[in-house]
Amino acid sequence: MAWAGNQTLISHFVLLGLFTHSPLHLFLFSIIMVMFLVALSGNGLMILLIFMDSRLHSPMYFFLSWLSLMDLMLISTIVPRMAADFLMGRGSISFAGCGLQILFFLTLLGDECFLLAFMAYDRYVAISNPLRYSVIMSRRVCWLMVAGSWLFGLVDGLIQAVFTLRFPYCGSQEIDHFFCEVPAVLKLACADTSLYETMIYVCCVLMLLLPFSVISASYLRILVAVLRMRSAEGRRKAFATCSSHMIVVSLFYGAAMITYMRPQAYHSSKQDKVVSAFYTMITPMLNPLIYSLRNKEVTGALRKLLGKCPCGGGALS
Repeated sequence: MAWAGNQTLISHFVLLGLFTHSPLHLFLFSIIMVMFLVALSGNGLMILLIFMDSRLHSPMYFFLSWLSLMDLMLISTIVPRMAADFLMGRGSISFAGCGLQILFFLTLLGDECFLLAFMAYDRYVAISNPLRYSVIMSRRVCWLMVAGSWLFGLVDGLIQAVFTLRFPYCGSQEIDHFFCEVPAVLKLACADTSLYETMIYVCCVLMLLLPFSVISASYLRILVAVLRMRSAEGRRKAFATCSSHMIVVSLFYGAAMITYMRPQAYHSSKQDKVVSAFYTMITPMLNPLIYSLRNKEVTGALRKLLGKCPCGGGALS
């Protein structure tokens, strides 16, 4: 504890978590842990397949491998800590620990926002301008896009982590959430946060609406290009690929916008926890399933990998 004037400033927070120890919540916790394991194995397998199979060495799969890595890091930033707090019956987290969690979480969130926009642009170029695709989406351009995603995400994460923890916190130490998310932490601040909330809103316009606008414009142009295709097989393949992307985008951006673009007065702790679970647990689990189950190249690479595995060679030969 520290003193500031007549107020006692707190030195750590207590995360109340997502579950109690009721039978229903124990069951839900088990489901979350299964989702965590599926996310780890699915994204890890996706990275391995893209790295090992030369047929997947294209810009689309290059971006997909980075998306899988970001999802791995995102879910690992949240779930292990949440699980440890639940199992050990504690939720105490230091100021520094809370700040680091905000930094890592918002960096990865920002990374994915821009990476999904670049993935949409990649599909637009592949479908609308296939003859110049390899020139426009060169290896250098792809690396610059990934580096730009990390840079924008890191800047956003640093700004929000530093400014959030600069406020004085007094009174209650309890954060009614399962991780240190900015809107939940700000509720404990004993100072006027309205100016900072306006700044967060502006950041979210840049980090969410700008990439989402690029995605919307890209897929609108893709839709026009696909409808002009003469080949029914080409239209089917294009729709299958792009619909997978749109499912991911809708889940991810929808949940993030609900959390970060609503005024603080409209936030409900229960609703925030459910919405946050979408882009911290559910989306990282679904991404590899959506991209692999609907993609013949990925399933073909998986069969090829299993065929090389001594334990699976007999079954597939």
